[in-house]
Amino acid sequence: MNKTYLAKKTEVKRDWYLVDAKDKILGRVATKVAVLLRGKHKPIFTPAVDTGDGVIVINAAKVRVSGRKLKEKVYRRFSGYPGGLREVDLITMLKKKPETVMRLAIQRMLPSGRLGRLIIKKLKVYADDKHPHLAQKPKVIFS
Repeated sequence: MNKTYLAKKTEVKRDWYLVDAKDKILGRVATKVAVLLRGKHKPIFTPAVDTGDGVIVINAAKVRVSGRKLKEKVYRRFSGYPGGLREVDLITMLKKKPETVMRLAIQRMLPSGRLGRLIIKKLKVYADDKHPHLAQKPKVIFS
């Protein structure tokens, strides 16, 4: 009888990938990045272990969305106090904080809880095409 292989934290070999989001659809980029961060592209994928790779996303400010999302998509956050609901539409978020738009799209595709918080630390998002991660020798993917 064969036993199911479960990866251990020490056995995971991590690579770095560079993703250029210029003129790409936000959700399409986010799903590819979430798969890389989670490690689902590897044969040693184990659901309870962080087997994923690091991802650098550049040109987050030049990402596109389909349909009427620019006007209709709303980001909400609540402080917990009465009247503390804040709403910002996608156009404003892309102008002020394009990195946050990409980070939230990816983060919401990852598991919530301890594992998700561990995985999201390997994501680096930049609004333009400059990044300080040349030492990691990232492999260009989805450019």
